[in-house]
Amino acid sequence: MEVRAKAKYIKMSPRKLRLVADVVRGLTVNKALDQLNFNQKWAAKPVAKVVSSAVANAINNYELAQDNLFVKSITVDEGPVLKRWMPKAHGRATQILKKTGHINIILGEIKDSGIKEAKKQKLEAPIKLGAKGKGEGSVEMKGKPEEKIVVPGKEKGKKISSGTHSAEGRHGHAKIEGANKGFVDKLFQRKSG
Repeated sequence: MEVRAKAKYIKMSPRKLRLVADVVRGLTVNKALDQLNFNQKWAAKPVAKVVSSAVANAINNYELAQDNLFVKSITVDEGPVLKRWMPKAHGRATQILKKTGHINIILGEIKDSGIKEAKKQKLEAPIKLGAKGKGEGSVEMKGKPEEKIVVPGKEKGKKISSGTHSAEGRHGHAKIEGANKGFVDKLFQRKSG
């Protein structure tokens, strides 16, 4: 049984990552993690993350024992190179290459457990939003009750206006009951565009 894990676009040159990857190749998982925890190189941290990710995949997806796993293969490939520029003397610019790397790891079993497939995950049925009525799959909104929109002057045939402002507000918009008056006024005074 083989378990895989990947880490892509690590902002470190592949040459530096390979130095650490060569240390853990062929070791059991527990020894490999110990080596990486006590390694002084900066590249040990991303390599340790990939190893622990592969171990988590083996334990959670395939229900394998951690003591029975070893690092079968670990490879470091080149990723895209980010090109940056740095000013130098006499108005020149020199290129800086920021290299990235991809780490691929495969864990194998020391003693074959016979498990070949990943365990099935239980997925719940999706909830349909916007269904009308209180049937199956509809969602009720909880919280504040809906605010009532009232247009002054429009109810019961009344029409009120004074000076330059109508009863609907300064800019002809409906007023909202229960809302802070200052907030609504500020909202409609904003310039658009």
